[in-house]
Amino acid sequence: QVQLVESGGGSVQAGGSLRLSCAASGRISNIYAMGWFRQAPGKEREFLAGLTWTGGRTKHADSVKGRFTISTIDINNTLYLQMDSLKPEDTAVYYCAGNRQWGSIPITDSAYEYWGQGTQVTVSS
Repeated sequence: QVQLVESGGGSVQAGGSLRLSCAASGRISNIYAMGWFRQAPGKEREFLAGLTWTGGRTKHADSVKGRFTISTIDINNTLYLQMDSLKPEDTAVYYCAGNRQWGSIPITDSAYEYWGQGTQVTVSS
């Protein structure tokens, strides 16, 4: 089993930055790719960015490309999402997720088996 715990959410003014963290523990060797998603009230869960846990390939959604950056530090099994130039429409609950299937970085939430509890990000204008 894999446990994922997000942190780093909070309230920020438009134009500000936040860095989210996701600490992974348990059977880390099961994970091929990790991803960040968000869900705003009344909306579907949205893929933001993903990477391969050991290979370093990354993928960013067009909606956040240039503003959000996914990264990881293998030594402490932590996934990060650096978010810059935040906008009020970035307000949502942000989740990290883990995928076991080798070969791709999925962009659909149904492809991910492991999920954190989520962390709230609120951007005020």
